[in-house]
Amino acid sequence: MKTSTLIRLFTLSACAAATPFVHAQVQVYGRLNVSLESARAPGTRIERMANNRSVLGFKGSEDLGGGLKALFQIEGTLAPDTGAGEIARRDTRVGLEGAFGTVFAGHWTTAYNGATSSLDPFYPTTAGYMSILANGAASSTDNVADVASFDRRQANSVHWWSPRWRGWTLRASHGLAEERPANGTKPSLLSLALIHDAGPLYVALAHERHHEYHGPGTVDTGSKAAVGYLFGTTRLALIAERLVYELPASRLSRNALYLSLSHQAGRHGLRASVGKAGDGHGGGTVGFVRGGADTGAVHATAGYEYTFSPRTTVYAYHTRLRNDGNAAYDFAINGVKGLTESLTGAHVSATSFGMRHSF
Repeated sequence: MKTSTLIRLFTLSACAAATPFVHAQVQVYGRLNVSLESARAPGTRIERMANNRSVLGFKGSEDLGGGLKALFQIEGTLAPDTGAGEIARRDTRVGLEGAFGTVFAGHWTTAYNGATSSLDPFYPTTAGYMSILANGAASSTDNVADVASFDRRQANSVHWWSPRWRGWTLRASHGLAEERPANGTKPSLLSLALIHDAGPLYVALAHERHHEYHGPGTVDTGSKAAVGYLFGTTRLALIAERLVYELPASRLSRNALYLSLSHQAGRHGLRASVGKAGDGHGGGTVGFVRGGADTGAVHATAGYEYTFSPRTTVYAYHTRLRNDGNAAYDFAINGVKGLTESLTGAHVSATSFGMRHSF
């Protein structure tokens, strides 16, 4: 059934492109990203094939005249390792673009998430920074399905991206309060990002607010500042983040830092990163974040890429996550929690060899 739906969409796209009365431009695109991994947790090891968020999508625009365009995008998941997939599970939207900027509605990555993901050379793989920053990854969620992560693709959301001004843009996302939990709350999300991306300098300031995710009157916030600079073919980036959760009986906060280095020498690329989560302050547990002493973690990765073409790359990396004595962090994508009885105080790692092809 899913295969026949994709075939029909390909046919409709081809017909639209061939019909002179249809002015919308439709692009079919995708990314296949699969790796072979050896993952290790205390007392065990597993050899596996990992799907690193492969996608298939359709996007386009229609010129409405007067400087106004209609935009659309349908992006789905693909799992080359298992054959699974859903047609609109990733960034999917319909909207307008004009002198006012871009406004759209759908199922889309929040402003907070999108502000810094490009600064992680291992995003989105097992080694991605979501193990430390943002408290996990919610690749498709709403106001009740995931109440921990600030790395989100939000259902039922509206977005506005400002026009670009001297390299600066402002982005805003609002997750509508459609869900109605049994406790009577009306949870919603507000996400903001101010981004400068011009020349060698990249700067981002982002803030996200989760309203009543943990009960009546509670507010959780994520705030981060990031800077990246390109020195020739070498980019250095630093991100600092603070998360605060209001729980019914306590307040929980945590600070984290992330540093990455990317160097390109022709077809050869060297990649490295290290993330440090500090101890949680306050009481309770939300996702990976715990309150108390020795609840931090360090995640470090070193990798290599070889670029055959602008569309095809092979890569290898080794990543290691070290938990403090009372911490239980895991890889946010392709985690190893099921391989061991407990991750508390554990050191986990993975060695990966993969290929990424875009079309």
